[in-house]
Amino acid sequence: MNSGILLLPLLGFLPLVIPTCPVPCKCTTTIVDCTSKGLTVAKLPVAFRPSAEIIHLGYNKLTSIPNGLFDNLKSLQVVYLQGNPWECNCDILYLRSWLQWQQNRTFYRDVRCSSPAHLQGRIIAYLTEDEIIATCQHWYCILALFSQLCLFILLFLQGIFIIFIIVYLQKFRRMTAEAQSTTQDLHQHVDTWASSRSPCNGD
Repeated sequence: MNSGILLLPLLGFLPLVIPTCPVPCKCTTTIVDCTSKGLTVAKLPVAFRPSAEIIHLGYNKLTSIPNGLFDNLKSLQVVYLQGNPWECNCDILYLRSWLQWQQNRTFYRDVRCSSPAHLQGRIIAYLTEDEIIATCQHWYCILALFSQLCLFILLFLQGIFIIFIIVYLQKFRRMTAEAQSTTQDLHQHVDTWASSRSPCNGD
C-alpha cells in the first residue's frame, strides 16, 4: 500500500519524462505522422518518443533540423523530409551530417536545398562541408560589412557633434568678448560722465 502511494506522485511526472505526440501530429507506438501540418523549426518537438521507427515531416515549412533531434532514437529507420523549404546555410550542417550517416540515401534524394540561389535544387546529403561553410562566411561578411557601416555612421555623427560644439564655443567666445568690450566702454563712459560732473570742473 505504501509503495503504491509513493508511486502516485511519480506518475504525475511521466508526461514530462516520456515525450508525447506533438499536438498537430498523429502517432502510434512506432510512427509519428506530422505530414502537412505547417510545422516550422520553432514548432518542432524538443524530442520524439524513443520507440519511433518512422517519422513523417514532409511538406511542412522546415528550413533546418535542430541539432541532435534524431540522435537518441535508437529504433529510427527512416524520416520523410521531402517538400520542405530547406535553407542550406550553417543551420543545415546537422541535417546534412545525419543524412550522410544513413545507409540508404535513396530515401532522401528529394531532400534538396531551396536557398541560397547557387545551391538551389542540390541534394543536401551530397553537399560538401566547404559549400555550406562558404554560405556561413558570406553571412558573416554581410554582418561585418553592416557593423562597419554602423561604425562609420556613428563616427560621422560624432564628427558633426564635435564640429557643432567647436562652432558653438567660438560663437560663445565672440559673444563673451563683445560683452566684455561693451562693459569696458560703458565703464569709460561712466567715468567720463562722473569726471565732467565733479565740482572742480564746475569752477
